[in-house]
Amino acid sequence: MKKILSALILFMCMTGLFAAGNTKIEFDTVDLEQNPVSTDDFKNNKLTMINIWGTFCPPCIREMPELGALSKANKDKGVEVVGLVVDLVNQMGVVDSRALNNARQIIEKTGADYTHIVPNQKMLRGFLRQVQVVPTTIFINSKGEIVRTEIGARSQEAWQNIIDSILSKNE
Repeated sequence: MKKILSALILFMCMTGLFAAGNTKIEFDTVDLEQNPVSTDDFKNNKLTMINIWGTFCPPCIREMPELGALSKANKDKGVEVVGLVVDLVNQMGVVDSRALNNARQIIEKTGADYTHIVPNQKMLRGFLRQVQVVPTTIFINSKGEIVRTEIGARSQEAWQNIIDSILSKNE
């Protein structure tokens, strides 16, 4: 049953759940410190890597140190890593203070010191409804268009290969 469910999720993602170039992601929200963050903040990036993770997800947490290193290594290339913590809010968009504190502790412990954002109701009702598993990573270009989606955790080297592949196609 698990294999069937995994195959179905993979199939949905590969068949246009987040179809590259067809879907644009736009949001106005806040980071974990309540600073405003929107997709406009990333329009000067060649590529923005939005890593959707949960505080309950061991693979998400295991890859975070490497995502932190990846963020630093790619800043000069116009690539930015952003974390989106899906379990910080309930369906009404109300922040759970315990989950927020847990997320902050995880970020500090893992050295994942890139921007992490809080989903709002519009995001929960919009593109996040399509996210069935974490981690899910969405790559967007400077226009906010999805250029690639990946499910699952990766090593820094594997993520770097994906980033380099996307950048080489867009040059």
